[in-house]
This record gives sequence, structure tokens and C-alpha cells, in this order.
Amino acid sequence: MTQNKLSPTLVIFCKRPLIGQGKQRLAATLGKPIAFELAKRMLDCAIEDANHWQGDVVLAVSSEADSDWADSLMQRDYKVIPQPKGNLGQRINQLDTTLRTLGHHSLVFIGTDAPILNDDDYQTIIQHLSQNDCAFSPATDGGVTIMANKKPWPNLTHLSWSTSTLGHELSDLCKQHSWSQGLIRETYDIDIEEDLLKLKSALENDTRPARKKLLNVITSNTPAT
Repeated sequence: MTQNKLSPTLVIFCKRPLIGQGKQRLAATLGKPIAFELAKRMLDCAIEDANHWQGDVVLAVSSEADSDWADSLMQRDYKVIPQPKGNLGQRINQLDTTLRTLGHHSLVFIGTDAPILNDDDYQTIIQHLSQNDCAFSPATDGGVTIMANKKPWPNLTHLSWSTSTLGHELSDLCKQHSWSQGLIRETYDIDIEEDLLKLKSALENDTRPARKKLLNVITSNTPAT
């Protein structure tokens, strides 16, 4: 796709996959090497989406030490910005402020653990964001897989991140500030083996290369359904 400077900026919060770090609940049932391989493949899926994004792209890496690693991940122009310190809410707030000072005003935040997301989801979130102050894809576990905003986020510090109440708290906070909100379909991220089984079924007919490679890893390491 041709890059469109009028499109929102895609912001990907990512962590460098390492054996024994991250995806602990998957590692507990599948083993650390498989959890590591899954984390790599899910990162590839987010990068695949970013390579086709029509606007600017920012990789928000979890550590400044990973900046050089992140510099070679994509096949397009993009920025690498280390995440600031603090809980996830503090990091999003500070990065939101930084990006606005750099000229980015309409932002779409994702992680790397929701490979179920597709172009229809992104196009729908962009459409909702064009008509509202913020837009979300609620997650089945009570969180969100996409959070997008045109105004600077309110203070997100005290929200219950990584809990089943996060989505409602985030929505309520925006309502308190009289923000209009758009919602797209409910999606899900990958935390436990049961999530992988659901994803395996969803990706069976997906033709995107990174998703096909992820499906191969899932199929090789989970029971047949």
C-alpha cells in the first residue's frame, strides 16, 4: 500500500522475544522454547500488519538496549522509540505526549499478542476514529486489543492493567472526559494454550505469510481439534 501521511500512526508496543521471558502461562504448559517461538511468530504478525499500514509506524520497544535490534525488523520507513518507565498506563501517556510533540496526532495502539487482527479490523478502527475521539477493540478477557485516540489520553496510570476490568475502566474514564467512543468487533489476545486452539481454527484459511507460519507452529505443538 502507498503510505498515506493523513492516516493514523500505528504504535506497536513490543518486547524482544527471549527464551524464558514473557508468555509465562504458555511456557508453563508448552515449555519455554515453544513459548519463545510463538512470541517470535506473533511479533512477525504485528510487523506484517505494520508493513502494510498506510500511515506512519512507531515501534515502542520495551528497552533502549533493543533499539538496534528493532531497527532492522521492517521493510519500510518507521520510528523506533524506547518505552519510558512506569506501568503500562504511564508508558502510554508519556509516549502519547512524545508522539504529539513529533507531529503525530491520531494514534492506533496495539501489542504483539493479537494476531487475530486483520485489515478489516484496522480499517474499521480508522473509520470509527475519524468519527470519534477514541476507538477500541474490546478483548474477550476484558481488556482491549486496540486502543486509538485523537486527543491526548487522560491519565491512565491508575487503571487496572492486565485485568478483566481494564476495558470497562478505560471506557468509563473516557466517558468522564466526555469523549465520544467507537467500538469494533470483540477480539482476543494469546495468553494461554486454549487461546491458541481458538486461533488455530481462525487462521486455517488465512493467506497472510506470517499468519501461515504462526499456524504451522501452533499446529505442530498443540493437540488436533
